[in-house]
Amino acid sequence: QVQLVESGGGLVEPGGSLRLSCAASGSIGNIESMAWYRQGPTNERESVAMITFGGGTKYADSVKGRFTISRDSTISKDSTKLTVYLQMNNLRPEDTAVYYCNAVGGFQTVPAGKRPLYEYDYWGQGTQVTVSS
Repeated sequence: QVQLVESGGGLVEPGGSLRLSCAASGSIGNIESMAWYRQGPTNERESVAMITFGGGTKYADSVKGRFTISRDSTISKDSTKLTVYLQMNNLRPEDTAVYYCNAVGGFQTVPAGKRPLYEYDYWGQGTQVTVSS
């Protein structure tokens, strides 16, 4: 099992910045990539940014040039911790949503028109981001 804990959400004015953090712990050796999703009050959950452990990144068109995903890993004798960040700049009211951290590994298949299926697929509890003046 992998536990994901998000932090860093809050209220910010348009044009402002926030940095979200997602701390992963547990059996993170099964994880191959991590991502941030968001879900607004009237929208389906959508992918915002993704980072693979090979270093590749991918962004939704709506956030390109404004959001940056990055990761940091710490390996010690007693534990292995992995943290993924989402730096959000020039925030807009339409960025208002609950942001969720996701970790996946063991790709299986892609059902037509749906999100890929993975052997390992974990979600955090979400953190609220509100962009308003």
